[in-house]
Amino acid sequence: MEKFSKWVACWGTATSITDRKEAVYSKNITLRYPIHMCFNGSKIRARFSNLTGTEDVIITRAYAEKVPLTAGGKTEILIPAGKEVETDEIELNVCAGSTLNISMYLKDYTQMNAGTLVTGPLSGGTYAYGDYAQSDSMPDDFSRSTQWYYFLNTIDVFTEEKNSAFCCYGDSITAQDWPDFLQMELEERGIDSIAVIRRAVCGTRILRQYDCITYQAYGLKGETRFPIETNISGLKWVLIQHGINDIIHPVGVEVNKFRPMSDMPSFDDLKTGVENLYVADCKKRNLKVYSGTLLPIYGWRTYADFRDDLRNEFNQWLRSSDCFDGCVDFDKTVRNPQDTKSFAAGFDSGDHLHPSKDAYKAMARTAADFIQSNCVI
Repeated sequence: MEKFSKWVACWGTATSITDRKEAVYSKNITLRYPIHMCFNGSKIRARFSNLTGTEDVIITRAYAEKVPLTAGGKTEILIPAGKEVETDEIELNVCAGSTLNISMYLKDYTQMNAGTLVTGPLSGGTYAYGDYAQSDSMPDDFSRSTQWYYFLNTIDVFTEEKNSAFCCYGDSITAQDWPDFLQMELEERGIDSIAVIRRAVCGTRILRQYDCITYQAYGLKGETRFPIETNISGLKWVLIQHGINDIIHPVGVEVNKFRPMSDMPSFDDLKTGVENLYVADCKKRNLKVYSGTLLPIYGWRTYADFRDDLRNEFNQWLRSSDCFDGCVDFDKTVRNPQDTKSFAAGFDSGDHLHPSKDAYKAMARTAADFIQSNCVI
């Protein structure tokens, strides 16, 4: 019989600010998210986040499958503005490889500020108009799929001592497919003791954040995000692939009033930001911290040689600095060996910034090779 002895995060996403559209409230709506379980366990608990909300959120009812989730013994879960809430633990046997449905019903008008856009083969959910939180399935006529994760932030499992969490921290490239492919790759290789926890936000930067509604969905700056997002049960390793938006966003106020060139960092700015905001925090908590190099940007709409020069200088530091416990060289994986400033054939999604699905699979294999060599006991 398996002996379960500790809490480890089995799934997680970041909490950002949802894209500011005309409608910012929902009412009488059910959200359902199928969660891939990578561990066996006997209990679960969930974390709900309203970190970026400006009003309290009330989840009328929430369920793991059909087992009610409670907080402080109450089925109605209040998440104060700017806060996160962990549910009470519930007895629930889960099996590695299975899917656990988390459903939430929001009865009254609810501010939908707190959410994150995530894609990948293990990601996505469904919303429906009406209360279907306890239903076996969502009604086709009143439901649609969504890649936005609202409020649901982390699922912890009470599991075996051997299991641990690996955090992938970054921006839109990490918010897209490769962390899901990494989890799948690890499991295909028989590595069953590591959960890949994605903490990524599209458009986010290390050093700056936007406070205008046009770009609020680009999220909180690294200084604010990192200590919150690395609050992960059973965390042992953090892989940081972050900084490309600091380099490509500034264009000058004559082009875009929200993107002044004064936001353009120097190499020392990026280096100091990563060392002081990320690495120092990991070392303080005895976490292994790994760097991930930044991908090619040739052909992106704000491409300029000076930006690519900065990317290359920063990448060289990410590869060589002894402040990290190792480097996952994603740039080397996806670039064209004959023209290193560009993606290899078939690896560009078409926008010259984000990788294709094949490239994301290659990134996952690179990360899995690294994990297999450095993280598996």
